[in-house]
Amino acid sequence: MNQNRKLIWGAVLVAILFCSAFLGIPSKIKTDDQTRVSLTLVPPTPVTNKIKLDIRGAIWNNSSHKVDYKMSLYIDNVEKDFCIYKKDIALQAGSNDGFQFWLDTEMYAGDRNIIMVVKSDLGTRTLIEPVKIIDSKIRSTKRIDGSWFEFYHWSEDEGRFWNKDIIRLSNNQWGELIKGMHDIEMNIVVIQELFRNQKYVGKHTMESTGYSGFPYYQSKLYPLKPEQSLLANVENGMSSENYPEWKNLAADSALESVLSEADKDGMKVFLGVGMYAWFDFSQGSLDWSKKIAKELWDKYGSHKSFYGWYISSEIAGNLGDDKNRKIEIVHFFKEFKAYVRTLAPDKPVMLATNCHDIKNSDGYYPELLKNLDILCPFGFHRMPKDDYSGSEAAKILQNYCDTAGSHLWMDLEVFLFAEKNALYPRPIDQVIKDLLMFDNFEKICCYSYTGLMNAGWQTAKPGGERTVRLYNDYMKYLIDVSTKK
Repeated sequence: MNQNRKLIWGAVLVAILFCSAFLGIPSKIKTDDQTRVSLTLVPPTPVTNKIKLDIRGAIWNNSSHKVDYKMSLYIDNVEKDFCIYKKDIALQAGSNDGFQFWLDTEMYAGDRNIIMVVKSDLGTRTLIEPVKIIDSKIRSTKRIDGSWFEFYHWSEDEGRFWNKDIIRLSNNQWGELIKGMHDIEMNIVVIQELFRNQKYVGKHTMESTGYSGFPYYQSKLYPLKPEQSLLANVENGMSSENYPEWKNLAADSALESVLSEADKDGMKVFLGVGMYAWFDFSQGSLDWSKKIAKELWDKYGSHKSFYGWYISSEIAGNLGDDKNRKIEIVHFFKEFKAYVRTLAPDKPVMLATNCHDIKNSDGYYPELLKNLDILCPFGFHRMPKDDYSGSEAAKILQNYCDTAGSHLWMDLEVFLFAEKNALYPRPIDQVIKDLLMFDNFEKICCYSYTGLMNAGWQTAKPGGERTVRLYNDYMKYLIDVSTKK
Protein backbone atom coordinates (compact mmCIF):
# COMPACT_ATOMS: atom_id res chain seq x y z
CA MET A 1 0.00 0.00 0.00
CA ASN A 2 2.77 2.50 0.96
CA GLN A 3 4.69 1.66 -2.22
CA ASN A 4 1.57 2.29 -4.30
CA ARG A 5 1.07 5.67 -2.64
CA LYS A 6 4.67 6.62 -3.43
CA LEU A 7 4.16 5.70 -7.06
CA ILE A 8 0.93 7.70 -7.27
CA TRP A 9 2.44 10.82 -5.67
CA GLY A 10 5.49 10.46 -7.88
CA ALA A 11 3.26 10.44 -10.96
CA VAL A 12 1.36 13.49 -9.69
CA LEU A 13 4.62 15.39 -9.11
CA VAL A 14 5.87 14.56 -12.61
CA ALA A 15 2.57 15.78 -14.09
CA ILE A 16 2.77 19.06 -12.16
CA LEU A 17 6.35 19.67 -13.24
CA PHE A 18 5.50 18.86 -16.86
CA CYS A 19 2.50 21.22 -16.89
CA SER A 20 4.51 23.97 -15.22
CA ALA A 21 7.29 23.65 -17.78
CA PHE A 22 4.82 23.53 -20.67
CA LEU A 23 3.11 26.74 -19.52
CA GLY A 24 6.36 28.51 -18.74
CA ILE A 25 5.80 28.49 -14.96
CA PRO A 26 9.02 28.17 -12.93
CA SER A 27 8.99 25.01 -10.80
CA LYS A 28 11.21 26.34 -7.99
CA ILE A 29 9.18 29.14 -6.44
CA LYS A 30 8.16 29.97 -2.90
CA THR A 31 4.48 29.17 -2.45
CA ASP A 32 2.37 31.75 -0.63
CA ASP A 33 0.14 29.89 1.81
CA GLN A 34 -1.21 33.02 3.53
CA THR A 35 -3.00 34.46 0.51
CA ARG A 36 -6.18 33.18 -1.08
CA VAL A 37 -6.66 33.84 -4.79
CA SER A 38 -9.51 33.22 -7.21
CA LEU A 39 -9.86 33.41 -11.00
CA THR A 40 -13.27 33.59 -12.68
CA LEU A 41 -14.14 33.66 -16.38
CA VAL A 42 -17.51 35.10 -17.40
CA PRO A 43 -18.70 33.21 -19.32
CA PRO A 44 -16.84 30.00 -18.49
CA THR A 45 -15.60 27.60 -21.15
CA PRO A 46 -16.54 26.97 -23.91
CA VAL A 47 -17.14 30.30 -25.66
CA THR A 48 -17.01 31.55 -29.24
CA ASN A 49 -14.59 34.13 -30.59
CA LYS A 50 -17.47 36.54 -31.12
CA ILE A 51 -17.70 37.50 -27.45
CA LYS A 52 -15.53 39.47 -25.08
CA LEU A 53 -14.27 37.30 -22.25
CA ASP A 54 -14.75 38.92 -18.85
CA ILE A 55 -11.73 37.85 -16.78
CA ARG A 56 -12.03 38.49 -13.04
CA GLY A 57 -9.79 37.74 -10.11
CA ALA A 58 -9.69 38.25 -6.37
CA ILE A 59 -7.02 38.29 -3.68
CA TRP A 60 -7.57 37.81 0.06
CA ASN A 61 -4.75 38.80 2.41
CA ASN A 62 -5.02 36.33 5.28
CA SER A 63 -1.71 37.35 6.84
CA SER A 64 -1.29 39.56 9.90
CA HIS A 65 0.25 42.53 8.05
CA LYS A 66 -0.18 44.72 4.98
CA VAL A 67 0.99 43.08 1.75
CA ASP A 68 1.82 44.60 -1.65
CA TYR A 69 0.82 42.22 -4.43
CA LYS A 70 1.78 42.24 -8.09
CA MET A 71 -0.84 40.46 -10.19
CA SER A 72 -0.30 39.46 -13.83
CA LEU A 73 -2.55 37.75 -16.36
CA TYR A 74 -1.17 35.62 -19.19
CA ILE A 75 -2.52 33.57 -22.08
CA ASP A 76 -0.95 30.11 -22.41
CA ASN A 77 2.57 30.99 -21.16
CA VAL A 78 4.01 32.92 -18.25
CA GLU A 79 6.27 35.03 -20.41
CA LYS A 80 6.41 38.76 -21.14
CA ASP A 81 5.02 38.46 -24.67
CA PHE A 82 1.97 36.55 -23.40
CA CYS A 83 1.04 39.00 -20.63
CA ILE A 84 -2.33 40.69 -21.24
CA TYR A 85 -2.91 42.61 -17.99
CA LYS A 86 -1.11 43.71 -14.81
CA LYS A 87 -2.25 45.31 -11.60
CA ASP A 88 -0.60 46.20 -8.28
CA ILE A 89 -2.88 45.58 -5.29
CA ALA A 90 -2.01 46.68 -1.74
CA LEU A 91 -4.08 44.95 0.94
CA GLN A 92 -4.30 45.47 4.65
CA ALA A 93 -4.36 42.37 6.84
CA GLY A 94 -7.68 40.57 6.55
CA SER A 95 -8.89 42.51 3.51
CA ASN A 96 -9.55 41.60 -0.12
CA ASP A 97 -9.80 43.20 -3.53
CA GLY A 98 -10.40 42.21 -7.12
CA PHE A 99 -9.86 43.15 -10.74
CA GLN A 100 -11.64 42.83 -14.08
CA PHE A 101 -10.21 42.64 -17.60
CA TRP A 102 -12.08 42.23 -20.87
CA LEU A 103 -10.39 40.12 -23.55
CA ASP A 104 -11.43 40.34 -27.19
CA THR A 105 -11.43 36.66 -28.22
CA GLU A 106 -11.48 37.19 -32.01
CA MET A 107 -7.83 36.20 -32.52
CA TYR A 108 -7.66 33.48 -29.86
CA ALA A 109 -9.67 30.57 -31.28
CA GLY A 110 -8.47 27.24 -29.90
CA ASP A 111 -7.80 25.62 -26.54
CA ARG A 112 -6.33 28.30 -24.28
CA ASN A 113 -5.22 28.75 -20.69
CA ILE A 114 -5.80 31.95 -18.76
CA ILE A 115 -3.05 32.12 -16.13
CA MET A 116 -3.10 34.38 -13.07
CA VAL A 117 0.16 34.93 -11.18
CA VAL A 118 0.18 36.78 -7.85
CA LYS A 119 3.53 37.71 -6.31
CA SER A 120 4.46 39.33 -3.00
CA ASP A 121 7.03 39.02 -0.24
CA LEU A 122 4.95 36.06 1.00
CA GLY A 123 5.66 34.10 -2.18
CA THR A 124 3.78 33.32 -5.38
CA ARG A 125 0.31 31.96 -6.16
CA THR A 126 -0.63 30.71 -9.63
CA LEU A 127 -4.06 29.78 -10.98
CA ILE A 128 -4.90 28.35 -14.40
CA GLU A 129 -8.37 28.45 -15.95
CA PRO A 130 -8.75 26.56 -19.28
CA VAL A 131 -11.03 28.01 -21.94
CA LYS A 132 -12.01 26.57 -25.31
CA ILE A 133 -12.63 29.40 -27.80
CA ILE A 134 -14.65 28.21 -30.79
CA ASP A 135 -14.11 29.88 -34.17
CA SER A 136 -17.62 30.99 -35.09
CA LYS A 137 -19.76 33.52 -36.90
CA ILE A 138 -22.19 33.91 -33.98
CA ARG A 139 -22.00 34.42 -30.21
CA SER A 140 -23.79 31.21 -29.32
CA THR A 141 -21.98 27.90 -28.87
CA LYS A 142 -25.17 26.14 -30.10
CA ARG A 143 -25.03 24.10 -26.89
CA ILE A 144 -26.92 23.98 -23.61
CA ASP A 145 -24.06 25.06 -21.38
CA GLY A 146 -25.77 24.50 -18.05
CA SER A 147 -29.05 24.06 -16.24
CA TRP A 148 -31.17 25.09 -13.31
CA PHE A 149 -31.13 22.60 -10.47
CA GLU A 150 -33.72 22.12 -7.73
CA PHE A 151 -33.85 20.28 -4.44
CA TYR A 152 -37.65 20.38 -4.64
CA HIS A 153 -39.97 22.08 -7.11
CA TRP A 154 -41.82 25.07 -5.66
CA SER A 155 -45.15 24.08 -7.27
CA GLU A 156 -46.65 20.70 -6.41
CA ASP A 157 -48.70 20.88 -9.61
CA GLU A 158 -45.72 21.63 -11.86
CA GLY A 159 -43.48 19.14 -10.05
CA ARG A 160 -46.13 16.42 -9.92
CA PHE A 161 -44.06 13.95 -11.97
CA TRP A 162 -40.91 14.14 -9.82
CA ASN A 163 -41.31 15.88 -6.43
CA LYS A 164 -42.30 12.65 -4.70
CA ASP A 165 -39.10 11.03 -5.94
CA ILE A 166 -36.57 13.81 -5.70
CA ILE A 167 -37.17 14.41 -2.03
CA ARG A 168 -35.98 10.85 -1.26
CA LEU A 169 -32.65 11.04 -3.12
CA SER A 170 -29.54 10.08 -1.17
CA ASN A 171 -26.38 12.19 -0.98
CA ASN A 172 -24.77 9.97 -3.63
CA GLN A 173 -27.77 10.30 -5.92
CA TRP A 174 -27.61 14.11 -5.76
CA GLY A 175 -23.99 13.76 -6.83
CA GLU A 176 -25.07 11.47 -9.67
CA LEU A 177 -27.37 14.17 -11.04
CA ILE A 178 -24.43 16.58 -11.19
CA LYS A 179 -22.25 13.95 -12.87
CA GLY A 180 -25.05 13.34 -15.37
CA MET A 181 -25.03 17.03 -16.26
CA HIS A 182 -21.27 16.99 -16.66
CA ASP A 183 -21.43 14.02 -19.03
CA ILE A 184 -23.42 16.14 -21.53
CA GLU A 185 -21.26 19.23 -20.91
CA MET A 186 -23.89 21.12 -18.92
CA ASN A 187 -21.20 22.44 -16.62
CA ILE A 188 -23.03 25.46 -15.21
CA VAL A 189 -25.35 24.63 -12.30
CA VAL A 190 -27.92 27.25 -11.25
CA ILE A 191 -29.48 26.27 -7.94
CA GLN A 192 -33.03 27.61 -8.15
CA GLU A 193 -33.42 28.36 -4.46
CA LEU A 194 -31.96 27.34 -1.13
CA PHE A 195 -35.02 28.43 0.84
CA ARG A 196 -38.68 27.78 0.12
CA ASN A 197 -41.29 30.44 0.79
CA GLN A 198 -44.41 30.69 -1.34
CA LYS A 199 -45.03 34.39 -0.71
CA TYR A 200 -45.49 37.19 -3.24
CA VAL A 201 -44.40 40.80 -3.23
CA GLY A 202 -46.93 43.11 -1.62
CA LYS A 203 -48.91 40.19 -0.19
CA HIS A 204 -47.01 39.42 3.01
CA THR A 205 -46.09 41.08 6.31
CA MET A 206 -42.67 39.52 6.88
CA GLU A 207 -41.01 42.88 7.53
CA SER A 208 -42.95 42.98 10.82
CA THR A 209 -43.82 39.34 11.50
CA GLY A 210 -40.53 37.73 10.45
CA TYR A 211 -39.39 35.41 7.68
CA SER A 212 -41.68 32.39 7.22
CA GLY A 213 -39.70 30.20 4.81
CA PHE A 214 -37.46 27.18 5.38
CA PRO A 215 -34.03 26.02 4.12
CA TYR A 216 -32.69 23.11 2.09
CA TYR A 217 -29.39 23.20 4.00
CA GLN A 218 -28.49 23.50 7.67
CA SER A 219 -29.06 27.22 8.13
CA LYS A 220 -28.28 28.74 11.51
CA LEU A 221 -30.05 31.96 10.55
CA TYR A 222 -33.40 30.35 9.74
CA PRO A 223 -33.39 26.72 10.91
CA LEU A 224 -36.14 24.41 9.74
CA LYS A 225 -39.05 24.03 12.15
CA PRO A 226 -40.37 20.46 12.57
CA GLU A 227 -43.80 21.38 11.23
CA GLN A 228 -42.20 22.69 8.00
CA SER A 229 -40.61 19.36 7.04
CA LEU A 230 -41.51 18.46 3.46
CA LEU A 231 -40.17 14.97 4.03
CA ALA A 232 -42.51 14.37 6.93
CA ASN A 233 -45.43 15.66 4.90
CA VAL A 234 -44.88 13.25 1.99
CA GLU A 235 -44.21 10.16 4.11
CA ASN A 236 -47.60 8.64 4.96
CA GLY A 237 -48.11 8.19 8.66
CA MET A 238 -44.79 9.80 9.62
CA SER A 239 -44.69 12.58 12.15
CA SER A 240 -42.40 15.60 11.72
CA GLU A 241 -40.98 14.84 15.16
CA ASN A 242 -39.30 11.77 13.65
CA TYR A 243 -36.87 14.02 11.76
CA PRO A 244 -34.01 16.17 13.01
CA GLU A 245 -34.97 19.85 13.14
CA TRP A 246 -32.89 20.81 10.08
CA LYS A 247 -33.82 17.89 7.86
CA ASN A 248 -36.06 18.64 4.89
CA LEU A 249 -34.77 16.02 2.44
CA ALA A 250 -33.86 12.36 2.86
CA ALA A 251 -30.22 13.28 2.16
CA ASP A 252 -28.45 14.89 5.10
CA SER A 253 -26.06 17.01 2.98
CA ALA A 254 -27.55 17.44 -0.49
CA LEU A 255 -25.96 20.84 -1.19
CA GLU A 256 -22.55 19.67 0.00
CA SER A 257 -22.88 16.63 -2.28
CA VAL A 258 -23.71 18.84 -5.26
CA LEU A 259 -20.78 21.17 -4.65
CA SER A 260 -18.31 18.36 -3.98
CA GLU A 261 -19.19 16.55 -7.20
CA ALA A 262 -19.03 19.83 -9.12
CA ASP A 263 -15.58 20.44 -7.62
CA LYS A 264 -14.35 17.11 -8.99
CA ASP A 265 -15.82 17.72 -12.45
CA GLY A 266 -14.59 21.31 -12.83
CA MET A 267 -18.15 22.69 -12.92
CA LYS A 268 -19.48 26.12 -11.94
CA VAL A 269 -22.30 26.53 -9.43
CA PHE A 270 -24.51 29.56 -8.80
CA LEU A 271 -25.95 29.43 -5.30
CA GLY A 272 -29.61 30.50 -5.23
CA VAL A 273 -30.15 33.35 -2.77
CA GLY A 274 -33.84 32.89 -2.12
CA MET A 275 -36.67 32.44 -1.81
CA TYR A 276 -37.62 35.50 0.21
CA ALA A 277 -40.75 36.19 -1.85
CA TRP A 278 -41.56 36.08 -5.55
CA PHE A 279 -40.79 39.31 -7.43
CA ASP A 280 -39.81 40.99 -4.15
CA PHE A 281 -36.86 43.42 -4.22
CA SER A 282 -37.94 45.50 -1.24
CA GLN A 283 -35.66 46.60 1.58
CA GLY A 284 -36.79 43.58 3.58
CA SER A 285 -35.75 41.27 0.73
CA LEU A 286 -32.41 43.06 0.39
CA ASP A 287 -31.60 42.79 4.12
CA TRP A 288 -32.56 39.09 4.14
CA SER A 289 -30.57 38.35 0.96
CA LYS A 290 -27.40 39.92 2.36
CA LYS A 291 -27.60 37.74 5.47
CA ILE A 292 -28.16 34.59 3.42
CA ALA A 293 -25.30 35.44 1.05
CA LYS A 294 -22.95 35.85 4.02
CA GLU A 295 -24.02 32.51 5.53
CA LEU A 296 -23.64 30.71 2.20
CA TRP A 297 -20.18 32.18 1.62
CA ASP A 298 -19.05 31.28 5.14
CA LYS A 299 -20.33 27.69 4.82
CA TYR A 300 -19.56 26.90 1.16
CA GLY A 301 -17.15 29.55 -0.14
CA SER A 302 -14.20 27.16 0.10
CA HIS A 303 -15.60 25.07 -2.76
CA LYS A 304 -13.79 25.58 -6.05
CA SER A 305 -17.11 25.21 -7.88
CA PHE A 306 -18.71 28.19 -6.08
CA TYR A 307 -19.09 30.41 -9.13
CA GLY A 308 -21.58 33.14 -8.28
CA TRP A 309 -24.89 34.30 -6.85
CA TYR A 310 -28.32 33.69 -8.37
CA ILE A 311 -31.22 35.81 -7.08
CA SER A 312 -34.23 33.50 -7.03
CA SER A 313 -37.05 36.08 -6.95
CA GLU A 314 -37.39 36.50 -10.76
CA ILE A 315 -39.36 39.38 -12.32
CA ALA A 316 -41.39 40.17 -15.42
CA GLY A 317 -39.72 41.83 -18.40
CA ASN A 318 -41.24 45.18 -17.41
CA LEU A 319 -39.15 45.05 -14.16
CA GLY A 320 -42.23 45.63 -12.03
CA ASP A 321 -45.81 46.76 -12.43
CA ASP A 322 -45.27 50.28 -11.14
CA LYS A 323 -42.53 52.87 -10.77
CA ASN A 324 -41.85 52.05 -7.11
CA ARG A 325 -41.17 48.38 -7.93
CA LYS A 326 -38.79 49.41 -10.71
CA ILE A 327 -36.93 51.74 -8.36
CA GLU A 328 -36.74 48.94 -5.78
CA ILE A 329 -35.12 46.42 -8.14
CA VAL A 330 -32.49 48.93 -9.27
CA HIS A 331 -31.70 49.77 -5.63
CA PHE A 332 -31.64 46.07 -4.66
CA PHE A 333 -28.92 45.12 -7.12
CA LYS A 334 -26.87 48.25 -6.49
CA GLU A 335 -26.71 47.40 -2.80
CA PHE A 336 -26.54 43.60 -3.10
CA LYS A 337 -23.74 43.58 -5.66
CA ALA A 338 -21.69 46.03 -3.60
CA TYR A 339 -22.17 43.82 -0.53
CA VAL A 340 -21.24 40.46 -2.09
CA ARG A 341 -18.18 42.09 -3.67
CA THR A 342 -16.88 42.52 -0.10
CA LEU A 343 -17.21 38.74 0.35
CA ALA A 344 -15.97 37.58 -3.06
CA PRO A 345 -14.85 40.36 -5.42
CA ASP A 346 -14.84 38.19 -8.56
CA LYS A 347 -18.13 36.29 -8.27
CA PRO A 348 -20.92 37.36 -10.67
CA VAL A 349 -24.55 38.07 -9.76
CA MET A 350 -27.33 36.71 -12.00
CA LEU A 351 -31.08 37.29 -12.33
CA ALA A 352 -33.61 35.45 -14.51
CA THR A 353 -36.49 37.50 -15.90
CA ASN A 354 -39.04 36.67 -18.50
CA CYS A 355 -38.67 38.62 -21.74
CA HIS A 356 -42.29 39.67 -22.03
CA ASP A 357 -43.41 43.30 -21.90
CA ILE A 358 -39.91 44.81 -21.88
CA LYS A 359 -41.41 47.72 -23.85
CA ASN A 360 -42.99 48.85 -20.56
CA SER A 361 -39.77 48.79 -18.54
CA ASP A 362 -39.74 52.61 -18.76
CA GLY A 363 -36.00 52.95 -19.31
CA TYR A 364 -34.92 51.15 -16.13
CA TYR A 365 -32.80 48.44 -17.78
CA PRO A 366 -29.68 50.63 -18.20
CA GLU A 367 -29.63 51.46 -14.48
CA LEU A 368 -30.35 47.88 -13.43
CA LEU A 369 -27.67 46.37 -15.65
CA LYS A 370 -24.96 48.63 -14.23
CA ASN A 371 -25.12 46.43 -11.13
CA LEU A 372 -26.22 43.09 -12.57
CA ASP A 373 -23.48 40.93 -14.06
CA ILE A 374 -25.70 38.45 -15.91
CA LEU A 375 -29.26 38.80 -17.16
CA CYS A 376 -30.72 35.39 -18.09
CA PRO A 377 -34.28 35.78 -19.49
CA PHE A 378 -36.71 33.02 -20.45
CA GLY A 379 -39.82 32.58 -22.59
CA PHE A 380 -38.57 33.80 -25.99
CA HIS A 381 -40.43 31.06 -27.86
CA ARG A 382 -43.81 31.97 -26.31
CA MET A 383 -44.08 35.74 -26.62
CA PRO A 384 -47.55 37.31 -26.03
CA LYS A 385 -49.54 38.13 -29.12
CA ASP A 386 -49.12 41.93 -29.05
CA ASP A 387 -45.51 41.92 -27.79
CA TYR A 388 -42.16 41.91 -29.57
CA SER A 389 -41.12 38.73 -31.32
CA GLY A 390 -38.62 36.57 -29.45
CA SER A 391 -35.81 37.63 -31.80
CA GLU A 392 -36.70 41.31 -31.38
CA ALA A 393 -36.71 41.00 -27.58
CA ALA A 394 -33.34 39.22 -27.65
CA LYS A 395 -31.81 41.96 -29.80
CA ILE A 396 -33.11 44.75 -27.55
CA LEU A 397 -31.83 43.07 -24.39
CA GLN A 398 -28.48 42.36 -26.03
CA ASN A 399 -28.08 46.06 -26.82
CA TYR A 400 -28.92 46.99 -23.23
CA CYS A 401 -26.32 44.52 -21.90
CA ASP A 402 -23.61 45.55 -24.36
CA THR A 403 -24.03 49.21 -23.41
CA ALA A 404 -23.94 48.46 -19.68
CA GLY A 405 -21.02 46.02 -19.86
CA SER A 406 -23.08 43.13 -18.54
CA HIS A 407 -23.78 39.66 -19.94
CA LEU A 408 -26.89 38.29 -21.64
CA TRP A 409 -27.49 34.56 -21.24
CA MET A 410 -30.61 32.59 -22.10
CA ASP A 411 -32.86 30.47 -19.90
CA LEU A 412 -34.07 27.84 -22.38
CA GLU A 413 -37.23 26.00 -21.40
CA VAL A 414 -36.98 22.24 -21.94
CA PHE A 415 -40.48 21.54 -20.66
CA LEU A 416 -44.08 21.58 -21.79
CA PHE A 417 -47.23 21.74 -19.65
CA ALA A 418 -49.39 18.66 -19.18
CA GLU A 419 -52.77 18.49 -17.47
CA LYS A 420 -52.98 20.70 -14.34
CA ASN A 421 -49.73 22.45 -15.35
CA ALA A 422 -47.50 19.44 -14.63
CA LEU A 423 -44.16 19.85 -16.41
CA TYR A 424 -42.78 17.14 -18.70
CA PRO A 425 -39.81 17.00 -21.14
CA ARG A 426 -40.09 19.02 -24.33
CA PRO A 427 -39.43 17.21 -27.64
CA ILE A 428 -35.81 17.52 -28.77
CA ASP A 429 -36.72 19.10 -32.13
CA GLN A 430 -38.31 22.05 -30.32
CA VAL A 431 -35.27 22.41 -28.06
CA ILE A 432 -32.89 22.37 -31.03
CA LYS A 433 -35.05 24.90 -32.88
CA ASP A 434 -34.61 27.40 -30.02
CA LEU A 435 -30.89 26.66 -29.74
CA LEU A 436 -30.36 27.53 -33.39
CA MET A 437 -32.87 30.38 -33.68
CA PHE A 438 -31.58 32.52 -30.80
CA ASP A 439 -27.91 32.75 -31.67
CA ASN A 440 -26.80 35.94 -29.90
CA PHE A 441 -26.65 34.48 -26.37
CA GLU A 442 -23.11 33.83 -25.14
CA LYS A 443 -24.42 31.12 -22.79
CA ILE A 444 -27.60 29.06 -22.73
CA CYS A 445 -28.80 27.30 -19.58
CA CYS A 446 -31.97 25.22 -19.54
CA TYR A 447 -34.77 24.86 -17.05
CA SER A 448 -34.21 22.37 -15.68
CA TYR A 449 -32.14 19.24 -15.34
CA THR A 450 -33.85 17.99 -12.18
CA GLY A 451 -37.13 16.35 -13.10
CA LEU A 452 -36.75 16.80 -16.86
CA MET A 453 -33.44 15.13 -17.80
CA ASN A 454 -31.58 12.12 -16.42
CA ALA A 455 -28.69 9.95 -17.55
CA GLY A 456 -29.69 6.34 -18.04
CA TRP A 457 -26.98 5.13 -15.66
CA GLN A 458 -28.23 7.18 -12.69
CA THR A 459 -29.59 5.00 -9.90
CA ALA A 460 -32.55 7.37 -9.54
CA LYS A 461 -34.34 9.10 -12.41
CA PRO A 462 -36.82 11.66 -11.05
CA GLY A 463 -39.47 12.24 -13.69
CA GLY A 464 -39.24 8.80 -15.28
CA GLU A 465 -38.03 7.29 -18.52
CA ARG A 466 -39.04 10.17 -20.80
CA THR A 467 -36.44 12.30 -19.03
CA VAL A 468 -33.82 9.76 -20.12
CA ARG A 469 -35.14 10.00 -23.67
CA LEU A 470 -34.62 13.79 -23.75
CA TYR A 471 -31.15 13.33 -22.23
CA ASN A 472 -30.15 10.79 -24.88
CA ASP A 473 -31.66 12.84 -27.70
CA TYR A 474 -29.72 15.89 -26.57
CA MET A 475 -26.51 13.86 -26.28
CA LYS A 476 -26.90 12.81 -29.93
CA TYR A 477 -27.33 16.44 -30.94
CA LEU A 478 -24.31 17.47 -28.85
CA ILE A 479 -22.09 14.84 -30.52
CA ASP A 480 -23.27 16.03 -33.92
CA VAL A 481 -22.67 19.75 -33.28
CA SER A 482 -19.29 19.03 -31.66
CA THR A 483 -17.99 17.11 -34.68
CA LYS A 484 -19.05 19.71 -37.25
CA LYS A 485 -16.33 22.09 -38.36
